[in-house]
Amino acid sequence: MKLERKTAIYVFLFALGSAWIAFDLLVWGYGESPRHVASTLFEGTWGTAYGIGQVFYKATPLLFTGAAIDLALRGGLFNIGAEGQVAIASFAVGAIGAILPPSISSFVAVPLLILVAIVAAALWGTIPAILRGRFGAHEVISTIMMNRIASLLIGLLLGYGIALPGTVRTGEIVEAGKIARLGAIVPAFHGSAVSFALFIALAFAIVIPWAMRHTRVGREIVLVGQNRLACVAEKIPVARRFEQAIIVSAAVCGLAACATVMGYKGYYEEGLGAGVGFGGIAVALLGRGSAVGLIASAILFGTLQQGGLAINAYVPMEMIDVLQGVVIVAVSFSNIRVREALIASLARKRSAA
Repeated sequence: MKLERKTAIYVFLFALGSAWIAFDLLVWGYGESPRHVASTLFEGTWGTAYGIGQVFYKATPLLFTGAAIDLALRGGLFNIGAEGQVAIASFAVGAIGAILPPSISSFVAVPLLILVAIVAAALWGTIPAILRGRFGAHEVISTIMMNRIASLLIGLLLGYGIALPGTVRTGEIVEAGKIARLGAIVPAFHGSAVSFALFIALAFAIVIPWAMRHTRVGREIVLVGQNRLACVAEKIPVARRFEQAIIVSAAVCGLAACATVMGYKGYYEEGLGAGVGFGGIAVALLGRGSAVGLIASAILFGTLQQGGLAINAYVPMEMIDVLQGVVIVAVSFSNIRVREALIASLARKRSAA
C-alpha cells in the first residue's frame, strides 16, 4: 500500500510537471509570456467566486466520467465509450424530461430523470459489455464504435421530431426535474453553472473506490483485472465480471447529465457535454483509483477547461486539449518507470540493512 501511494504521488507530480513544461512551450510558441498567461488563467478561475463556481461546474461531469473509467480500469478494461454514454444519457434525460407533466413533484421528477440517465447509459454500455464478455471483442474498439453510433443516432432522432422546430435541442425539461444551482444558497456563486450535482459526483467518487475494495463483486472485478486466468481457476465468473464492470461504468458516465442537462441547460442540445468522456480518461489515469486523487484531478482539469476560456484572447483554448493529452502520455510513460525505480530503491535499502 505504501508503494502504491508513493507511486501515485510521484506519477501525479511528474504529470503536472510535464503539463507545466508543455504549457510554457506552447505559450512561448504563440509569442506570449507564460507568466502573464498563467496569471490570467488563475484570475479567470480561482481569482473570483464566479470563476470558482465555473471550475466546480466543469469538474462535476469530469468527476462522474473519471470515476466511471477508473472503475473499468480496475477490471482491466478501458472504457473509451464514455463520450457516447454521456450523450445518450443526456439526450434521454432531455427528451423524457420535456414530456413530464408540469404538475409532477420534484421529489419524483429528479430521481426519475437520474434513473433515466443511469438506465439509458447502462443499456448503451450493454452492447460492448456483451461483445467483450461473451465474444471476446476488445472493448476499446467496440466502445469507440458506439461513440460514433451514438452521435449519429442522436442526430437522427433530433431530426425526426424530438428537437424543437428549427433547432438541434429538445424542449425544456419540467421545472421540477431541474437540479438547483449552488448560487441559490451561496450568493457568491450567483451566475455560475455549478449545481448540487457536484455533491452527487463527490459521493460517487468516494463510494466507487470503497465499493471496489469492500464488496465481493468489486473485489472480484479487481482480481479479474489483475489475473484473469487465475480467476478462471478459482471459479470466478470472469465474463460476467467483465460485463458488469462495463455496464456499471457506463451507468456512472450517464450521471454526467445531472450536471449538464438537469443542473445547467435545462434541456439537451447536440454537442452538450462533448469532451467530458475523453477528459474523464485523463482524470481516471491521474486519479489512480483514489477518491482524493479523482477529486483533485477533476478539479485540475476543470480549472484548465475554465481557464481555457480566460486565456483565449492570448492563445487558442484548444491548447487545453493538448495539455490533457500530455498528462495522459506522461502518466502512461511514468507509471512503470516510477514503480520500477521505487522497487529498486526499496531493494537497495533492504540489502544495505
